[in-house]
Amino acid sequence: MTITDEDCLPETLAFNEQFEAAAASRPARGPAPSAATLALLRRNRLGGDRPPVRLPHGRDRVVEGGVKVRVFAPDHVDGVYLHIHGGGWAFGSADGQDERLWRLAGQARLAVVSVDYRLAPEHPFPAGPDDCETAARWLVKHAGDEFGTDRLMIGGESAGAHLSVVTLLRLRDRYGITGAFRAAHLLFGPYDLSMTPSQRSFGPRRLLSNTDTLRGGYELFTPGMGAEERRSPEVSPLFADLAGLPPARIVVGTEDPLLDDSLFLAARWQAAGAPVRLGVVAGAMHGFTLFPLAITERELRRERDFLVSA
Repeated sequence: MTITDEDCLPETLAFNEQFEAAAASRPARGPAPSAATLALLRRNRLGGDRPPVRLPHGRDRVVEGGVKVRVFAPDHVDGVYLHIHGGGWAFGSADGQDERLWRLAGQARLAVVSVDYRLAPEHPFPAGPDDCETAARWLVKHAGDEFGTDRLMIGGESAGAHLSVVTLLRLRDRYGITGAFRAAHLLFGPYDLSMTPSQRSFGPRRLLSNTDTLRGGYELFTPGMGAEERRSPEVSPLFADLAGLPPARIVVGTEDPLLDDSLFLAARWQAAGAPVRLGVVAGAMHGFTLFPLAITERELRRERDFLVSA
């Protein structure tokens, strides 16, 4: 394991400390967030205390199957990136990162299609994966007509990274579709919903995610399932056969309870025969790319360069 960005470690750790101190005055998400807490999380920007900025560049659409997507298309399009947002399967939205997605679209010359999948607990598993699968199949069939290219990539953050892998596996296993997506970009995802050692041992630290909030997210997303049921490859892609998946870039921070998930998935991805780049960012907590840090700017450049070269 190679750790990057150690030169930024003082800033990164200082930010973690500030975030943890500020979190003490916020309502605890806990294993079962109240309706009021869930509503607040859904209203505000991921990781923040204010609503997200909604840009006029984004276009809301409804594709086959009634699935909602938000599209960012620059003047010149060389590929299409299917983006799946994070938020523990229970909050977040396709219009929650307009500034970042529009910047990526312009710099990488990509049409970015962000999926507004249904959220738990109102719509638990498999509703979210079903919507992501539908959006992916729509792109496989119609990207050429819609955007003038069939060069497709997929990726997301946190729960969105999990749903990206689940979507690739569903395309392969249900429809025999492999190779349609040329790359996967996976930021700090949970890939074992029965909980890896790093998830279990992280404890109650009030960073963006911890042991209790992860456990609570799994209970909202997969209600009534026990640990063994959550090890099903359809739920936890770490336990799936990963053969036939595209090259991937997998990123996580050293202060993320999901550290093991990325390390383990990268090893299994490579063992299955696909190239993988693993990035482990020194001192970074879960969701670090949501915040104005030096490591965030570096990571956004790496993401752009990876997708451009795919």
